[in-house]
Amino acid sequence: MNLRNRLAFITSLIFGVIFSVAAILIYWTFYKSSERSVFKELEKTCLITGIYYLEKDEQSGEKHNEFKIQFENLIHRSRVAIYDATGKVRFGDLMHDQNISADRLNQLKKSKKISFQSTNHFYYGMYYPDNQGDFYVFVKEQNSEFENQINRLLAILVVVLLAAWTSIVVLAKVLSKIAYRPIKRVVEEVRNKEIATIHQPISSIDSGDELQELVDTYNALLSRVSETFAIQKNFVSYVSHEFRTPLTAISGTLEVFSQKERSPEEYQRATRIALENVDALEDILNNMLILTEARNSTDFFQQFRLDEVVWDIVSQCQEEYLAQIDVDLQVRNPDVLNVKGNEVLIQLSILNIVENAIKYSGNKPVLIRLEQVNERLNLSVIDQGIGISAHDLPLIIQTFYRGKNIGATKGSGIGLSLASVIFKQHKVDFHIESNSQGTTVQLLFPSIL
Repeated sequence: MNLRNRLAFITSLIFGVIFSVAAILIYWTFYKSSERSVFKELEKTCLITGIYYLEKDEQSGEKHNEFKIQFENLIHRSRVAIYDATGKVRFGDLMHDQNISADRLNQLKKSKKISFQSTNHFYYGMYYPDNQGDFYVFVKEQNSEFENQINRLLAILVVVLLAAWTSIVVLAKVLSKIAYRPIKRVVEEVRNKEIATIHQPISSIDSGDELQELVDTYNALLSRVSETFAIQKNFVSYVSHEFRTPLTAISGTLEVFSQKERSPEEYQRATRIALENVDALEDILNNMLILTEARNSTDFFQQFRLDEVVWDIVSQCQEEYLAQIDVDLQVRNPDVLNVKGNEVLIQLSILNIVENAIKYSGNKPVLIRLEQVNERLNLSVIDQGIGISAHDLPLIIQTFYRGKNIGATKGSGIGLSLASVIFKQHKVDFHIESNSQGTTVQLLFPSIL
């Protein structure tokens, strides 16, 4: 049974049970209420019967005639009997009724009132003290009209219940079909997904419910999967290009030097070239490992000052690249400089950005600006280099992607991708602006004040 039919079945079953319970309660309540009403009328008939037969000697003729009229109006469907203390019928036409036994009379003597029902009749008995002695008045009435009313009610309830249940089944199927329609559309879109279109998200249904949350979650998963496919696709070309260059250099150097004896200086130069290429391969692998770990690690988060990290990066880059790096500090509250995260990863990310600014700016000055934006810290790295084209800008943070205008400048295509992952993990707003002249990278850190 699929989800839609199961939903319709459960809905129909629940409402059917509710309606059945409601019908039973209605039937039982009406039955008891009607029964009480009948016995109340019989009690009134008992009282009028006692007054009519036993109070005649104490009433005027006019008063007695009034009770006679009431008695005759009430008695047309009933039979009555008045028993004396010895159990003999003194008045009435209800003779030798098996349901009015000595045990019933004894019960009436104790309780003063009694009511019961046989298969076809209602009975009501009342103790009636009089100046002539103690008497017991019994009234008997057929229950055929009562049973007819109850049976009609039962038939109506059964018909209504069946009609309601049928309507519920039909409506449940129709409504489940309507409710399942967006799910079916999502299933069809997922079923028709191919590798070429996996980056395209599932169409939003804008329902604002759990289904919309499921679609959003699935789209987020698709985004990660498509990113993984893109990484794998770029990795092949990256490996074939970046790994081949140092490996070819190492292999070529060894082949050349294996052809004949070389001087110690030549062996040293060959060894140095091989080691440099091995170091390049090691750097690439290390960056790839860091990128993989950064996607899943939130360990070692602690508070540190970002300006100290910036000064360490400036010193390192000035020493390694002999670059001119200016730092502009515009912070009113020193506490804003405190950020929380993995200091090593944050420093590595900013270092990648600064190194890119140096490499692609042609030895022009690079500016690092720290400024306060409300209670948050904004870090900007501004260069005057070759810039990033409009086509490359949205793709530049993809792993292994490199801009088309970089020329012969060496790079791995990992740096910005690694930085993007780390900043996303640290909830840092990462934004790149560029035109044909210069690039500005802005990092807006979350406040911990």
